[in-house]
Amino acid sequence: MSCDVLRKAFIATEEGFLSLVTKSWLKMPELASAGSCSLVGVIRGGMLYVANLGDSRAVLGCAGKAGRTIEPEQLSTEHNASIEVVREELRTLHPDDADIVVLKHGVWRIKGIIQVSRSIGDVYLKKPEFNKEPLRAKFRLSEPLQRPVLTAEPSISVHKLRPQDEFIIFASDGLWEHLTNEKAVEIVYNHPHEGVAKSLVKAAIQEAAKKREIRYSDLLKVDRGIRRYFHDDISVIVVFLDYDLMSKKTSSRTELPG
Repeated sequence: MSCDVLRKAFIATEEGFLSLVTKSWLKMPELASAGSCSLVGVIRGGMLYVANLGDSRAVLGCAGKAGRTIEPEQLSTEHNASIEVVREELRTLHPDDADIVVLKHGVWRIKGIIQVSRSIGDVYLKKPEFNKEPLRAKFRLSEPLQRPVLTAEPSISVHKLRPQDEFIIFASDGLWEHLTNEKAVEIVYNHPHEGVAKSLVKAAIQEAAKKREIRYSDLLKVDRGIRRYFHDDISVIVVFLDYDLMSKKTSSRTELPG
């Protein structure tokens, strides 16, 4: 296990999806506009490897002094145009493109289309041969694609696990839009293990309802398509850590599709 192994796994996944898009181009051209964030965690030999594309997030819950409190430690780097560092990175990579990032309806988007700067798929923003018919015009860039505006290069971090590391939250951006890292680890710390991911989802939706000044129960009744105007989709996995078990050189793996 190494950072290079993880990077190669992401490349293989990207190449596999590109192959599918190529084979399906004439019958299903819309696949060229499909994409996903990806967040991966691997534990091996007492080390935690986290690799990320897009704006999902991994947060570690660490026991505080005397084990009476819980503190968050963010393990992943996000690739979203709402982050100034990401916008500067894009402008540096595309110095001749004044529209590489555009503020549209109060939201920063790459080419005015997409918020994430790294993903699996979205090949119409990576390969010029897919930014044309038969892909429908509403998905295409108005001008020819000169070079990729998105990449599938993951950000990877390595963390040596410690006795105070209690759990890891892997979640899509729909959770983090409404819960801070501190609030999320507090919820996990104060709830039973079973069903704790559902507790996080419920807390995020309750916050979304509060922001829109409607009742939680009423928001749950809103049709799925319209619900996207209230909150993004939310995927959550919580992994509880057993330091003694991991120190015996066992390994485990979890992956969260975006």
